Amino acid sequence: MDLAELDLTTAHLADACIRANIPVRTATLTPVIPGSRTCGRVLPARHAGSVDIFLEAIERSEPGDVLVVDNDGRADEACVGDLIVLEAQQAGLAGVVIWGLHRDTQDIRAIGLPVFSLGANPTGPLSLRDRAPEALSTAEIDQWTVTSDDIVFGDDDGVLFVPASDAEALIVKARGIRDVERAQADRVRQGESLRSQLRFSEYLASGRTFREHLREIGGAVEE
Repeated sequence: MDLAELDLTTAHLADACIRANIPVRTATLTPVIPGSRTCGRVLPARHAGSVDIFLEAIERSEPGDVLVVDNDGRADEACVGDLIVLEAQQAGLAGVVIWGLHRDTQDIRAIGLPVFSLGANPTGPLSLRDRAPEALSTAEIDQWTVTSDDIVFGDDDGVLFVPASDAEALIVKARGIRDVERAQADRVRQGESLRSQLRFSEYLASGRTFREHLREIGGAVEE
């Protein structure tokens, strides 16, 4: 599965989650290479001050997985550098997602594997910590707990986690949202305002909520 090949964005998929009443589990992470996209099965790893946890995770990975690193969102150290990113690439992983910081930015960009993080810091791990029993089975990303039962999608807007069991249905729903919005955008470019398309004056006089109105007319901005 490839986000670019799917021709979808995390925004389309987040909207699909809302409409399917599935929790929208996102994290505001930035791609090291602007324009990068990734998606794949979550390969969780909880950092405890040493890269061995990443190597162990990669040892048990499958091609197309995305290494999802939990470093508690720490801002005082980087936990992933170029060697781990290169190792992940050589193992066939589709990307690296870090709830924390990375370093070796220039080298990571040269490698080309999609990497998402909270930012960069030249300082490496500052201390060894006790390894959690669930270090290779779950990761805490912002407020969310993710596992290998989840798929992660990432692009310039951040990352989104969805249950693997719901992924296909959400992709179908996201494609429908995308197609409606693209058609609306084309009509705006041709001179038909979005207000006109959404019959906005009718909404203002209706007494309905905007989402009720959109359901009535089949709009896609929010519904």
